[in-house]
Amino acid sequence: MHIRDLPYSDPGEPDVRSGGRFLLWLGLGQLGGQLKAMGWGLLHQIGVAGLPLGVGLAVQAVVDRSGGRLALAAGLLALMGTAVAVGDTMLHRTAITNWITAAARVQQLLARRTAELGAALTRRVAAGEVVAVSTGDVEKIGWFVEALSRFAAALLALVIVCVGLVVYQPALGVIVAIGVPALALAVLPLLPKATKRADEQREKAGRATELASDTVAGLRVLRGIGGEELFLGRYREASQQVRKAAVRSARMWALIAAVQVLLPGLLLVGVVWYGATLARQGTVTVGELVTVYSAVTLLMYPLRHFEEIAMAYSFSKPSAKRAARVLALRRTAPGDGQDAAQSPTGDLYDPVTGLLAPAGVFTAVVCGDPDVAGRLADRLGGHPTDEPSASDDGARKVRSVQLGGVELDGLPLAAARASVLVQDKDPVLLSGTLRELLDVPASGNVSAEDALEAAQCTDVLAALAQASVAADGDPMETRITERGRSLSGGQRQRLALARSLVTDPEVLVLDEPTSAVDSHTEARVAAGVKRLRAGSTTVVLASSPLLLDQAERVVFVHEGEVVAVGEHRELLHTEPRYRAVVTRETDEEASAAAEVHRLNVRKDNVREEIEEPA
Repeated sequence: MHIRDLPYSDPGEPDVRSGGRFLLWLGLGQLGGQLKAMGWGLLHQIGVAGLPLGVGLAVQAVVDRSGGRLALAAGLLALMGTAVAVGDTMLHRTAITNWITAAARVQQLLARRTAELGAALTRRVAAGEVVAVSTGDVEKIGWFVEALSRFAAALLALVIVCVGLVVYQPALGVIVAIGVPALALAVLPLLPKATKRADEQREKAGRATELASDTVAGLRVLRGIGGEELFLGRYREASQQVRKAAVRSARMWALIAAVQVLLPGLLLVGVVWYGATLARQGTVTVGELVTVYSAVTLLMYPLRHFEEIAMAYSFSKPSAKRAARVLALRRTAPGDGQDAAQSPTGDLYDPVTGLLAPAGVFTAVVCGDPDVAGRLADRLGGHPTDEPSASDDGARKVRSVQLGGVELDGLPLAAARASVLVQDKDPVLLSGTLRELLDVPASGNVSAEDALEAAQCTDVLAALAQASVAADGDPMETRITERGRSLSGGQRQRLALARSLVTDPEVLVLDEPTSAVDSHTEARVAAGVKRLRAGSTTVVLASSPLLLDQAERVVFVHEGEVVAVGEHRELLHTEPRYRAVVTRETDEEASAAAEVHRLNVRKDNVREEIEEPA
């Protein structure tokens, strides 16, 4: 895989059973690149290790006054220098390629999972964790994948050099062959503590990132209540904890680095001392001593890769674990492989609550609990959740919403999204012009003008036209800032509604689409949506009487189950619990109304008994 070929046409299906398995899957996915990097790295390491041999031969040739052997040594040094240059250049090229392609694969996987889960992602995992995975964690994972091939090359080079020294000069080579593995393993007892401290640092950094992202997202509200200083203090405290954890982690890694310098230095001193003794005795020549000394000195370079791979693994394993946790999330339970060649049509049915939204009908759903409404909106969009079922004595099951008798979670994502569009209660506007905002996949049956009119965006268009930099003041060319922060909450909500109306899906689900607008505008928005969506299936989760009065069918969900169906005004008179939710009655008022309703029912029953002929 070359960088120019990115992105991957298919990043594959990762092994997310654990962080280690995910790293293994990534490495095996780049086996060709890993072998290339290892080959070039081995060439580079052997070139470095071969330089001492050339130096030793040259020194001995000078001692023996042999011009032929000096020329041979010079040729060997030139060859080794060429191997070092070519190997190092190509190693860097292939290693960086492995790093970037591994990071790109992880980013593509995360982007695919994010697109699949949509708004449900941040309900299952903290936003700060998603940010950490898609930024710093991706880099650390790529680092480990890249470092793995260089470590393998260094390990092979150490084995080759140690065996070569034993063959070349057994008396000194044996010492080196025993000492080098001991040096490589000397840091192992320190790694668990270093890894633990690194994990603590990343955990605190993740919490600080999450706190920062939440603070930025709510900065406007915090300023409104004067709470920015409070949250700034909390973030400052979290940052200090990250700093302290980073210092403690750095101390351990500094100790490991010191050990990697001290112990090889002691080995070098021992080899020189013993070699000098053997040279005085005439057991080894000066050239052999120089060769062994130079080889031990240059062995410090491949030994550094042992420290690096330990650091890379300790940093990347938690990152891989977090990435695997996010990638393990699924839009749905495993589907049954239903054919998605044609999107289903028909009634929308939720088996968990018993909600039925007939095809082509404007249905309003009233839930006493906003959390229940949010989970219901997720399910209606093809994201089933665990809900207790009354039919199985509280056992938790995952049951999918059906459209025209077809389970949505059995459909591929594209077909499910084309069939049902869900706009949650906090829609997000991306930065760009208004024209770009409304340029979304759509049926083409609803124009942007009609959608904006139905969503009552006249004042929004006027404000955008006034802020437009175009000569004609075209509001469609006015840029909207990130998340629409330059607009009011009601304006953002109505633009998001217009974007949803433009798509013209088979089923449109709106969760509290007018919670941020005034009553007058809300009534016009409700009428506009009803008019534009005439003949199409529309489900609105709301408790506003102005919206409910426009609905053709109202469904009341109480404690997770449908308990009443009818028109708004009918339910107001026949269902006290519905009236309590819609009119915001207090508990005392609701109890009194329920008692009056019970007495009226009893009075009607008594009247029927009296009037019944004997």
